[in-house]
Amino acid sequence: MYLDVRRDWLAYVDEIPRALVAANAVATLDALEQSPRHHHQKAQLLFTVRGVVNCEVDGAVWIVPPQCAVWIPSGLPHSVFGSGEVECLSLFIDPPDSANLPKDCCTIAVSRFFRELLMRANALPDLYDVDGPDGRIVSVLFDELAVAPVEDLCLPIPGDPRLKKLTDLLIAAPADHASVAEWASRVALSERSLSRLLADEVGMSFGRWRRQLHIVLALRRLSAGQSVQAIAIDLGYESASSFVTMFRKMVGKPPGRYLLERNRLR
Repeated sequence: MYLDVRRDWLAYVDEIPRALVAANAVATLDALEQSPRHHHQKAQLLFTVRGVVNCEVDGAVWIVPPQCAVWIPSGLPHSVFGSGEVECLSLFIDPPDSANLPKDCCTIAVSRFFRELLMRANALPDLYDVDGPDGRIVSVLFDELAVAPVEDLCLPIPGDPRLKKLTDLLIAAPADHASVAEWASRVALSERSLSRLLADEVGMSFGRWRRQLHIVLALRRLSAGQSVQAIAIDLGYESASSFVTMFRKMVGKPPGRYLLERNRLR
């Protein structure tokens, strides 16, 4: 099945009187398919089984590689699209206040145990017995979600039209080695104004923001099966080793190991 975001189905999900509602299937999401922008009263936990899911909200795109999930708070408008051949499962959550779940949109790492809980919860009936074994599964899932580590896999998208144009230029030519001053001039800004606007809008320097973009592009290419060498060339690095060094500094481990560890959990 495809990720279903029809208004009638979302209204149905919101009306079910349970703290967790499962889609009851592992959905597929085409690489070029993007869901309409939508929101729901319940929060959503979208877990990537295979491929990379991209969740776009106002001001940011959250990247969700294999064995990670994105937490989408209640009422937050968003759209979702895939990179590569994507499989994912979706849980809609209206937890008690005591659950202490994330307040903001974020990407979280999913352990083996948490993954099994998600798969088990995805098979629950709509009106599961809250006082029986199914209800206890949901409670443990909330406990795991509350302590799951957050991963820095967000690309802030600035609202200023000049910075938005710069984002488009960088995505179109990620290997361009122009200086900060040259990039600034292409969008009719001084280097100082560019730095100030980026600090105000995304809280990052130009260099950090561009490296974060490269991580996003690299994860999408890795999920599609491209080699580290090819990705390094596409992104303008002098060698595969220099790209791997950047990736390790940003993510905490080299790209091959990062993706291998997640695929092993499948």
